[in-house]
Amino acid sequence: MTQKDAPVENHLGYKGPLVGAQMLFVAFGALVLVPLLTGLDPNVALFTAGAGTLLFQAVTKRMVPVFLASSFAFIAPIIYGVQTWGIPPTLCGLAAAGLVYILLSIGVKFFGRSFLHRILPPVVVGPVIMVIGLILAPVAVHMAIGKTGDGSAVLVPEKTALIVSMTTLAATILVSLLGRGLLRLIPILIGVGVGYFASIPFGLIDLSPVAKAAWVASPNFVFPRWNLEAVIFIVPVAIAPAIEHFGDILAIGSVTGKDYLEDPGIHRTLLGDGLATCMASFLGGPPNTTYSEVTGAVTLTRLYNPRIMSWAAVFAILLAFVGKLGALLQTIPVPVMGGIMLLLFGAITVVGLNTLVRAGEDLTEARNMIIVAVILVFGIGGMTLFTLGGIGLAGIIGVVLNLVLPRRTNESRPVTPEA
Repeated sequence: MTQKDAPVENHLGYKGPLVGAQMLFVAFGALVLVPLLTGLDPNVALFTAGAGTLLFQAVTKRMVPVFLASSFAFIAPIIYGVQTWGIPPTLCGLAAAGLVYILLSIGVKFFGRSFLHRILPPVVVGPVIMVIGLILAPVAVHMAIGKTGDGSAVLVPEKTALIVSMTTLAATILVSLLGRGLLRLIPILIGVGVGYFASIPFGLIDLSPVAKAAWVASPNFVFPRWNLEAVIFIVPVAIAPAIEHFGDILAIGSVTGKDYLEDPGIHRTLLGDGLATCMASFLGGPPNTTYSEVTGAVTLTRLYNPRIMSWAAVFAILLAFVGKLGALLQTIPVPVMGGIMLLLFGAITVVGLNTLVRAGEDLTEARNMIIVAVILVFGIGGMTLFTLGGIGLAGIIGVVLNLVLPRRTNESRPVTPEA
């Protein structure tokens, strides 16, 4: 796209708040899904999404029209961390993951964009993303059949749970495939809504907490507590969303016709993402990431003014103080969440697979096969070394193998990361 053909920044006028509210609506389902799945407070997630977006805008000179909110990549480590160490230590690990973004942004600033590709090529990032999705598959199945995430207790009779979860899954799939316009951008929100109403005849909805909740209430902020084990476990997970960040920035750049890798610079966008994640973790929210759903909405509306995201952020912060909203979200039945998770975690795995496919890697080549095989088996199999295990160990092993295993002498390497 030439500079002449590039879209110009829109003048919003009175439409700014309305369009901003629409962008938040698009992000809302995924935004609150992460805290609901992991045991964090959805109102805190709303607050940290809004505040994180504003912080990102400050760092990137208010040039990039993206919205930051809850990252799916961290669902598995948060679930494990909350069950193992509790919320405050887990938040410590999440804050450290944000610090990784910041360090990577410094590396990109001084060594160029190829720096990130050298240490985190697709052959490492792809299988790590796949592990993130596959390791959660049992949790999705347990919740879809009415059990707790670990399968230790039955919350809803299996037949009832299957009806609700499959209805939720079917609605989400149909909207994803057949939805048009804005509707196609909110399949999670529609799926949860359909599943919620399908739960009513089975008596799975209890609205008494909503009646008791105050209209205006402060989010339940939680502060991190130092825990080295949580840090070691969670930090390696940051490598996958850090690479995805490049793709997200390239995507919004292709929509607006601007090269954000150069101005404000990928080092600034990574820094903004990292600072937003650290801030969220220090308040009890999930890590932030740029939302592709919102980029889709920007494409659909052809409104490219970053001020739209400022309005979306302000509305997210205001909604965070609506106590009844948080109480209502907590009434969503387990099978509804399970139905969404069946698709969501599979989709995360496909993203990882697509990362390998788009990179054009020959997976039968010995070096690539070794890296991918070890990452997958260590991650999915639950290998533990020196208290480090799961996704964290898989990520570290992948990075180390990529750095130490010899390459073919005729192997060419791209100078910039794949989108």
